[in-house]
Amino acid sequence: MTNSIEEIEHTDLILAIGTNTTENHPVIGAKVKKAVRSHGAKLIVIDPRDIALTGYADIWLRQRPGTDVAVLNGLMQIIISEDLYDRDYVAARTEGFAELKKTVARYTPEYVEKISGVKAEDLGRAARMYATAGKAAILYCMGMTQHVSGTDNVKSIANLAMLCGKVGIEGGGVNPLRGQNNVQGACDMGALPDVFTAYQKVAVAEQREKFSRAWGVPLPAKPGLTVVEMMHGATEGTIRGMYIMGENPMLSDPDLSHVESALRKLDFLVVQDIFLTETAKLAHVVLPSACFAEKEGTFTNTERRVQRVRKAVSAPGEARADWEIITGLANRFGYPMQYAGPAQIMEEINSLTPSYGGITCSRIEKEGIQWPCPSPDHPGTKFLHGDKFTRGLGLFHAIDYREPAELPDDEYPLLLTTGRVLYHYHTGTMTRLAKGTSERCPESLVEINPQDADRIGIESGKMVVVSSRRGRVTAKAAVTSRSPEGVVFMNFHFREAAVNLLTNPALDPIAKIPEYKVCAVRVEAA
Repeated sequence: MTNSIEEIEHTDLILAIGTNTTENHPVIGAKVKKAVRSHGAKLIVIDPRDIALTGYADIWLRQRPGTDVAVLNGLMQIIISEDLYDRDYVAARTEGFAELKKTVARYTPEYVEKISGVKAEDLGRAARMYATAGKAAILYCMGMTQHVSGTDNVKSIANLAMLCGKVGIEGGGVNPLRGQNNVQGACDMGALPDVFTAYQKVAVAEQREKFSRAWGVPLPAKPGLTVVEMMHGATEGTIRGMYIMGENPMLSDPDLSHVESALRKLDFLVVQDIFLTETAKLAHVVLPSACFAEKEGTFTNTERRVQRVRKAVSAPGEARADWEIITGLANRFGYPMQYAGPAQIMEEINSLTPSYGGITCSRIEKEGIQWPCPSPDHPGTKFLHGDKFTRGLGLFHAIDYREPAELPDDEYPLLLTTGRVLYHYHTGTMTRLAKGTSERCPESLVEINPQDADRIGIESGKMVVVSSRRGRVTAKAAVTSRSPEGVVFMNFHFREAAVNLLTNPALDPIAKIPEYKVCAVRVEAA
């Protein structure tokens, strides 16, 4: 997030796009509801499904899945044509405006309505409401990123925010809501294929040499592979071993039949996790790790806040903290890693990671600090880009709409989109072992619009088969207008109805994220 969670409650307007906030991020969802109910904030929701937030919205734009760029370009076309954009901000703090203006000029409200289904008059109301708000925060999540156009979607959000001067101010900004605990921290620490910590590029010689000196080994300049690319490598035989840590791709990755085939072809598979997950059951070796309450360290949350994690109970059996497992393996491989504990690891992070330079364990003993915090006397940063952007001027990207990789046809006439429910988390590794959450949500459901259900001849509570070009699953139907006509929705928490047997592994060409949110399916009575 460019801004902070507490700012959401006190902004003038919230634009939520591609985020089912109350179910995926209930704490932040509560802030959004409080902002509307108690502080008079306006709310614009852009989402194909009738999620809980639409009940609080001043305007709900119900776009067809995968048409977000067209909708965002349409908002900007109206704002520019009606001279509602922040001319001074654009002139002083951005570049590339002329090309953006030229591109979005084609996206008239009528043209956008044909692409997205969003009514032209509603698009105009939303554009004027966002542009004229004093402070306006954009919230988004995986409903924007899990597309072949995911990078384009995020750049378009940034375009809209900069166009109206909403970046670099308190209560504004572009705020991605992280999908899992410490995803932000993992990315900050270089758990991405092309960067070291703090997003220092492995391809940049100066940055690479800094880490080589610190670690005493030469480091490659070539970026690694993303998850889906690794599965292709395993299938092709170019990857023969894999070490999977705290991840369950046998439920979370797209096209699960391909994933299983890839993992079974490996010569050696190691899984490090707290439970025997679906993926761990395929492993040659399972390394039992400690859970959050059984270890010391830090987590970095969605607002860039680095917080202490403290051991509350001892780990069971032979389970160890992740850092102990990794250092133990490194020493056995002949590379000495001699850390006394997480505090000493944090000191190394401070020395190599500029944005974490001043975030020491002693400073966050009682309260976390938001990066960037470059020095021990720095208070941390509540919101980013206050004076200038990291690159100097904010860059507009002129982006055209392009269709999803797979659309409905005669054989697969419906569009499937996926997501989560409030009572379960990710692949259900933990929540499905808890009695309360399992009682509240005991099974996967296929949400289908009443008109589609009537045409197919199915009723709520009846079992249906959902098929795509990659697989088929059987689950219970839930006939509801929450999903629009032509669209079905399933969550991915349940191994018994593993929706990722159906999803499309087509990748965003830049971020390499799969298109979980759009694929063509057929629904039939079981």
